[in-house]
Amino acid sequence: MFGGGITERHEQLKAEVREFAETEVAPRIAHMEATGAVEHGLAWEIARRGWIGVTIDSAAYGGMGAGHLAKVVLIEELARVCGAIGAAAQASQLPVAMIVNFGSEDQKQRWLPPISAGEVMPTIDVTEETSGSQIGGMQGRARRQRGGWVLTAVKTHVGNSHIANLHCVVVRTADSGPGSLSAFLVESDRDGVSVHPPVPAMALRGFSFGSVVFEDVWVPEENLLGSVGDGRDVADSASVLNGRANLGAVSLGIHRATVETTLAFAADRQRYGKPLSELGSVEQRLGQMVSNLMTAQSLLYSAADMLDRGARGDGQLMNAKLVNYELGTASAKLGLEVHAACGLFTDRPIERYFRDAHAIFAPAGTSDVQRLRLARFALGTAQQPEWSQLFAAPTQAVGAAVAG
Repeated sequence: MFGGGITERHEQLKAEVREFAETEVAPRIAHMEATGAVEHGLAWEIARRGWIGVTIDSAAYGGMGAGHLAKVVLIEELARVCGAIGAAAQASQLPVAMIVNFGSEDQKQRWLPPISAGEVMPTIDVTEETSGSQIGGMQGRARRQRGGWVLTAVKTHVGNSHIANLHCVVVRTADSGPGSLSAFLVESDRDGVSVHPPVPAMALRGFSFGSVVFEDVWVPEENLLGSVGDGRDVADSASVLNGRANLGAVSLGIHRATVETTLAFAADRQRYGKPLSELGSVEQRLGQMVSNLMTAQSLLYSAADMLDRGARGDGQLMNAKLVNYELGTASAKLGLEVHAACGLFTDRPIERYFRDAHAIFAPAGTSDVQRLRLARFALGTAQQPEWSQLFAAPTQAVGAAVAG
C-alpha cells in the first residue's frame, strides 16, 4: 500500500495516464486556448482507452472495475496537464452511475459494454437556465404518447454536450410532489435532439458544456431509467456519489499543477542575488500552497477509498468537493502572487490554472450547496437518504486488477 488506499495498481494507472496527458494532451493545449474549440478527438481517445468505464464492473460489462479511487487518480492526472480534458473525462463518468444504480439489467447490458469499449459517450442533462442547482424548479417535461414518452426541454451547462451520443435526461412527469421527476436515456440521433452552438468560455477551453434541446423527442418505454418518479433520486445519487469526487479530482489536478509550476518558478527566478523561493514572503506562500494541496488530496482520496470499501461517506464526498475547490482557488491566488506580473501573461500556464480552478465552483453543487447539505447531515434534518449506504459496495475488481 502507498497510503490513502493507493495501491501499486493505482500507481501504474497514474503513470499510464500521465504519459498520455503529457504526450497527447499537452501539445493540444495552445490550440484549445487560442480557439476554444471543442476537443472531440482527445475525449474519444480517452473513451477508447476504457477510462470512461473505470468504475464499470469488468466481468459483467467489460469495464475496468477499478473503483472510485482509481477514477479520482485518472481524472486528477488528466486535469494536472489540462483542466478541460480532466473535466471531459469526469463528465461522462458521472452518468455511468445513473445507469449502474438505476438501470434495469437490460439497460445495463445494452449501454455499459459499449461505454466500456469507448463506443458510447454518455452525459447527464439535468440543469436548466431557470432552475440552476434547484432541481425541483425544472420546467422540462415528458408526457406519455404512442407507447413511450415525448420529451420537451432545454438543458444547460451539459458536460460533453457536443460530444456525447447518449443523454441521461431528467425531466418533469408530474406537476409537483416528491415523485414528479423521471429520468430517461435519450440517444443523440433521435429526431428533435439538437445542440446549441458552443459559446466561448472564460475557462476550461476545449471542454464542451453547452445547451442541449429536446423538442418533442419520442423515446420508448424501455428508455425510462428506473421507475416513474425516480428522477430526483437518479440525479441526486449520481451527483453525490460520482459528481463530488469527480469535480474534486479536477480541482485537485489543477491544484497540483499550480503548486508544481509555482515551486519551479520560485526556485528558478532570481531576486537580489538568490532564488525567489528564499524570500520569506514567498516561502510563506509556497508553504501554504503545499499545505492546501496535501489537505485537499487527503480528503478526496479518503472519501473515494470509503466508497470502494462500501463505507458510508456522503458527507465526506461533499466535503471533499468543497475543500478541493476552496483550497484549489486559494492556492491559485497565492500562485499568481508569487508569479506577480509574470503570471498575467499567457506564455506561462499559471493564469490558465487560475481561470480553470474557478470554473469548478458550480458543477455538482456550489460551495454554498455543500455547506448547506453538510449542516443538514450534522443536524439530522437532511431529507435525502445517504446514497453511499444504498449504492456503494466494496469494489470487487480492484484486487483482480492488481493481480492482473
